[in-house]
Amino acid sequence: MKEIMAVIRMNMMNQTKSALTEAGVSAFFAVEALGRGKGLVPKDLLDGVKAGSEEAAALLGEKGRLYPKRVLTVVVPEDMVETVVKTIMKVNITGKPGDGKIFVMPVGDAVRVRTGEKGNEAIDEM
Repeated sequence: MKEIMAVIRMNMMNQTKSALTEAGVSAFFAVEALGRGKGLVPKDLLDGVKAGSEEAAALLGEKGRLYPKRVLTVVVPEDMVETVVKTIMKVNITGKPGDGKIFVMPVGDAVRVRTGEKGNEAIDEM
């Protein structure tokens, strides 16, 4: 099993949800978040902010702004990982900064609380 965490634009949530459902994934979590990537912020400016420089923090200004995002979490069997990643990318790619990130992480186990099923059976829809 793998956990796929995707950070996407807020306005892409409905399209992503529909595409995942069409791809056979209807169970996932979505939460609202605030964040930003490094974007076009110069590295020395970020280093100055990390070091506690008030001048660097002031210069960061709007480039340090946090933007609203959605974080999707999907747990799927290994054989679904490529499908889910490609589906998320297909819907969310614009070629512009802010398209998001996808992280794929191992999951040791899963347990369905209602039935006690474990492993892939716990994440299976049926």
